[in-house]
Amino acid sequence: MRIRAAGLLDLARIEEMHRSSDIKLSEAAPPAARLWSLLSSTLSALLPLSQETLMYVAEENGKVVGFIQASGQPMSLDLRRARILQVLNLQVADEADPDEVAPALVQHLCNQALERGAIRLFVRLPDRDALLPAFRLQGFRQYATEQVVYAERPRPRSDQYPDGLRPGKRSDDRHLYQLYRKVTPQGVSQLEAPTYREWKAIHAGESTGSYVVDRIEVVGWVRMQRGGGARPDTLQFMALPENPLPAELADFGISLLGDSEAPAWSSLRHYDSHMIDALRGRGFTVLLTQLLLVKELAVRVPKPVREKGLVPSFG
Repeated sequence: MRIRAAGLLDLARIEEMHRSSDIKLSEAAPPAARLWSLLSSTLSALLPLSQETLMYVAEENGKVVGFIQASGQPMSLDLRRARILQVLNLQVADEADPDEVAPALVQHLCNQALERGAIRLFVRLPDRDALLPAFRLQGFRQYATEQVVYAERPRPRSDQYPDGLRPGKRSDDRHLYQLYRKVTPQGVSQLEAPTYREWKAIHAGESTGSYVVDRIEVVGWVRMQRGGGARPDTLQFMALPENPLPAELADFGISLLGDSEAPAWSSLRHYDSHMIDALRGRGFTVLLTQLLLVKELAVRVPKPVREKGLVPSFG
C-alpha cells in the first residue's frame, strides 16, 4: 500500500467513497442523526485540494482505497503558517481493510504535519465511530466530550431574560476570553486556546449578531446563526453556572429564532451541563455525543532558567 498526496485526478474516487458512506447510513437512525452525519462530512470541505487543506490518499494496486484530510485551525489560516491542524475527514473504501488503511493514513498525516512544523492535531468523532481505534493507536487522547442537542420546534419557558443583556460588540472580545477561561477546565483551555491571541483567531467574527450579559464583568454570551437549505439554525452559548442565568439565556436564545420553521441545534461541552439541562427543558434532545481528541506532535519545552550557584561563606 502506498500513501501519497491527493491530486485532482483522485477527486472522482473520493466522491465515490463519500456517496458510499452516505448510503450506508442506517435507515433506522432518526432523521436528525442522518442529517448531522451528512453535514459533518460535507463534500464542500474537499475543495480546493491545495493550499487550504492537506489531503493524502492510500493507494493499493493502482486504486485509491482511503483518504484523510486536515486543515489549519482556524480553517481560514494559511497552511504554511498553521501550527495547529484539525482533521476533517478520514474514510476507507468498502472493499479495503480499515484496520490496515486507516492507521496508516493517520500516521502519515501526523508525520507530514510534524515536518511542516505543526505542534498539535485535533479531531472530533462520534463516540462509537468505527475509525476511532485508528486515532487511538496513533496516540490521540480524549480531552473533552461534546453533546449535540437538537429540537424540531424549541419553545421558551419564559420571557424573563437575563439582567445586563445587551448586543455584543468587538470590544467585548477580551471579556469573552476571560469568560471562556472561567467556564473551561484549565486542561482544555491550555490545549485549545492558551493565549488570547489564539482564542481570538479561532473565534474571529463571533461578535457579529451576538449578545452578552454584562454585569460589570461578562457572565454570559449567546449567538444565533440562521441555517440554509438542510442546515438547521444554530445556537451558541457560554455562561457561568449561576442560576437562573442558564435558563434565562436559553429562553432568550430561543426567542432569537423568531418564527423560523427550521429546526435548531447547539453543540455544548460536558462541562456546559447547566446549559444542556436548560435546553433539554425547552424541547431539545441529545442528538449524539462526540469525542474531542488531540495528539501532541511537539512538546513546547520552556527555556531553562539559569540557577544561581551557591557561594561559599567564610568567617
